[in-house]
Amino acid sequence: MSILTCADIEFNQLQQLLGKFGLIIHTVKNNKTIPGSWFGEPEAGIIQNNLYIRNDTPVHSALHESCHYICMAPDRREKLHTNAGGGYDEENAVCYLSILLSDYIQGFSKERMFSDMDEWGYTFRLDSSQAWFEKDAKDTFNWLISHGIILANNKPKWNIRTENKLFL
Repeated sequence: MSILTCADIEFNQLQQLLGKFGLIIHTVKNNKTIPGSWFGEPEAGIIQNNLYIRNDTPVHSALHESCHYICMAPDRREKLHTNAGGGYDEENAVCYLSILLSDYIQGFSKERMFSDMDEWGYTFRLDSSQAWFEKDAKDTFNWLISHGIILANNKPKWNIRTENKLFL
């Protein structure tokens, strides 16, 4: 199975979902350079609250870069350009939140996100994104709750991180 791309989903759904977090999506013409892409084309790019995608950008990449914006501290968000950075806890939070948000895109889902993440090469201690999410991510779940990003029922609060503390 090939990785799902932004051309495979309804652009409006992605725009509405990420717009809840103040992100603005910009589409880039095919074969043009994607501004702010850390991994290079066709991966998504991020510059402050601007997400750049092409038709061949993987959906998981668009969500991943967006979740960096959502999960990072405000002082870093203001200067965000290409390299989202962040530590171990934030990177895990980005992956976890990306998985949760995948269920809000018709034609995508947690199961498809797990498959695409594994296919792309995300690495987790338990050898798969699904095993990590279901059995080894309690610390990440707590991190997201403590920063006001998700609720205890694993639903998004539709907030971005608002404080600079590493952990509450």
